Amino acid sequence: MAHILYNAWDSLYKEPFGAVKIGHEVVWRIQIFPDENEEIHYVNLILTKDGEEDVPYALENLNHDGLYQVKLQIGTAGLYFYHFEIETSYGRSYLEKRQGGIAQQVSSQSDLLRFQLTCFDEEVPSPKWYRQGVIYQIFPDRFANGLPNGEVQGRKPNSFIYGTTADKPYYIRDKNNEIVRWDFYGGNLKGILKKLPYLEELGVTTIYLNPIFLSRSNHHYDTADFLKIDPMIGNEDDLKELITEMHKKNMHLILDGVFNHVGKESIYFNASGSYGKNVGAAQSKESPYYSWFDFIHYPDDYKSWWGIKDLPVIDKDNPEYQKFIYGDSNRSVLSKWNNFGIDGWRLDVADELPMNFLRGIRKNLDSHHKQVMIGEVWEDASNKIAYDERRQYTVGDNLTGVMGYPTRIFVMDLLESVKSSQDIKKYCNKYLQLQENYPRDFWLNTLNNIGTHDTQRIKTVLHNDDNKVIQAFRTLFNLPGVPCIYYGDEVGVEGDADPDNRRFFPWGQEKSSRIIQEVKKLVDRRKKNILLQEGRLGFVIARGSHCPALAIVRYDDQGNSVYNWLNLTQYKQIILPENCEYLCLPQNIQQKFQHELTLDSWEYKVI
Repeated sequence: MAHILYNAWDSLYKEPFGAVKIGHEVVWRIQIFPDENEEIHYVNLILTKDGEEDVPYALENLNHDGLYQVKLQIGTAGLYFYHFEIETSYGRSYLEKRQGGIAQQVSSQSDLLRFQLTCFDEEVPSPKWYRQGVIYQIFPDRFANGLPNGEVQGRKPNSFIYGTTADKPYYIRDKNNEIVRWDFYGGNLKGILKKLPYLEELGVTTIYLNPIFLSRSNHHYDTADFLKIDPMIGNEDDLKELITEMHKKNMHLILDGVFNHVGKESIYFNASGSYGKNVGAAQSKESPYYSWFDFIHYPDDYKSWWGIKDLPVIDKDNPEYQKFIYGDSNRSVLSKWNNFGIDGWRLDVADELPMNFLRGIRKNLDSHHKQVMIGEVWEDASNKIAYDERRQYTVGDNLTGVMGYPTRIFVMDLLESVKSSQDIKKYCNKYLQLQENYPRDFWLNTLNNIGTHDTQRIKTVLHNDDNKVIQAFRTLFNLPGVPCIYYGDEVGVEGDADPDNRRFFPWGQEKSSRIIQEVKKLVDRRKKNILLQEGRLGFVIARGSHCPALAIVRYDDQGNSVYNWLNLTQYKQIILPENCEYLCLPQNIQQKFQHELTLDSWEYKVI
């Protein structure tokens, strides 16, 4: 039986690498080494657009080195899958995808693991301030209070204020596990304004704020009024002042948009009637908001987000709701806050928002010259299926990028799950799959994190080991995408799952933190190195005496590169080039590592 080779990550076999723009030529080649008496009858590429029929394309024999080739131009955007079919005098076989870009020859076409090809309409470049910057995520109630003597403004009924900012967050729940009294510390926009010098010294260029609009809770994902800032957080003048001062410092602001659901005590739903008896969908079927919601048994049984009755889901296909959020270029929710001078949006639960809704948001943002539109998608956004629909996030007409939760998983795997070089290879190949599946700009626009308000704190995940936390930050800052620091992670704040991961910032601790000093160096280096902002990604895996070491390699098409070596253990490592394995790196970049390298305990070395 013929020996057949294909590697989607090697330019010998596929050009260009990864996703392609419509109308651009794609070249596929496979290499066949038949047995002495074996004849090749045909070689086909089987290409399938998602949801459509297979289409075979014959590969031409190039008559050298066993190479067969086909060239195609993809005419429509979308998701494509492919494999190869080869028939010889010995029978028929197939090439399917295995780990990394490498193909494996199999004899049956049942349950083939096919390669993916993403085809997009347009790239989605982002402004330099976004891609070349560093983001800092702030949970407004938990960062800083800028009022005199720490006064808490806009206190809410049936809530409580913590006695000190050192108190740990705690939920008071009833027998049905519903939160009955929300807890607050009193962080606000004035506090963020007051701490801008701290963020500037850290090197932060963009602040991403969790929701700031009127709501009942401390997290504000239960919006009560999209057009009002929650008085505990501040007012419109506070927001304007913050934006003005940030722009003076060449800093930018991204707001969190929560458009899938609202709070049951919102003006739109008004479950308890606090806005009046005839206001809101739950109070009157004559309400202008009634058609926004899906009632099963009016008024108490309704569709809610993940069954959480506090969060009624809105019908995003409702024309009036669409107009309210983005359709009116002057008076919509987006238009109001865009006109304040904010610089972009992060969209909560983007996979709950229909594609036409996302495109409507994109159109509104374009009209206000706002390019940054980041979606909360936890998985590979190129092939995500939500509610039985393949989502086309990467084709170029909606999201700029997504939250980089796979980056967090990758970092945790490296620092917590690696036992051998094969483990590292598995995790690196899985991560590199994103680079293959995403259009280049979309990939570089990913908002990467190692912690958010929805996850355990990175220091807690890594068992309070500062060495590991520092290596986690080093990994984050060397990967493609824009690094985002979750407030407090840079000073070693701990925290388990929500609400523990939302502690108040421990002001004073930043002066003695070993972690923050390393983060400042990483921020400064990333700002100065274009390869860390724009470069392609590959890995070098080396087998050390105790555990493999890893190099994160960033490079460009001109042959420039930087090797970022990480010792992931407490043991000294001696790295020999002959013991290295290279992933997704062209030959000219591989050749740049030719000498023995020594890494001390937890050392980070750039070559």
